Amino acid sequence: MQPTENHNTQNIKTISFPNALLIPELVKIMDEGHTITITPKGVSMRPFLESKRDKAVLKKATNPQVSDVVLAEVAPRRYVLHRIIKISDGIVTLRGDGNIGVEKCRVKDVKAVAIGFYRKGRETLDRTDGRKWKIYSWAWTKLFPIRRYLIGAYKKIWIPIFGAI
Repeated sequence: MQPTENHNTQNIKTISFPNALLIPELVKIMDEGHTITITPKGVSMRPFLESKRDKAVLKKATNPQVSDVVLAEVAPRRYVLHRIIKISDGIVTLRGDGNIGVEKCRVKDVKAVAIGFYRKGRETLDRTDGRKWKIYSWAWTKLFPIRRYLIGAYKKIWIPIFGAI
């Protein structure tokens, strides 16, 4: 099953399960060669992925690379959707785009890699191999030294006035 460019979300019923139960089952589906679409919860990937609004299309991670957004198990039954910032000696360092701190896991604990995102209710997939996403990823990772201030301004000024990006 491949993600479609015209993803209709208007007639889809949403069911929520705890990640500790759901994600191992989704990993089995991806191991069979399928993609999955999830709706991330939380603010760790702000400002570009909003909790319960955007969707991430994932496939099995076969060769994770620095700058990939991945689904990883960072502790037993604790999963995050974050960006890889470093891989060294089999250890992956992850950071959410909206986070300052990092988390680590082993390469084998990277369960899936994002191939795209449906943002702001759009029906067109923003592919991670597309020019738009690559430019965003490059720029946002380079802004890390001032990210704390950018995220603070986004939360305290931008969102109250204009809403989420």
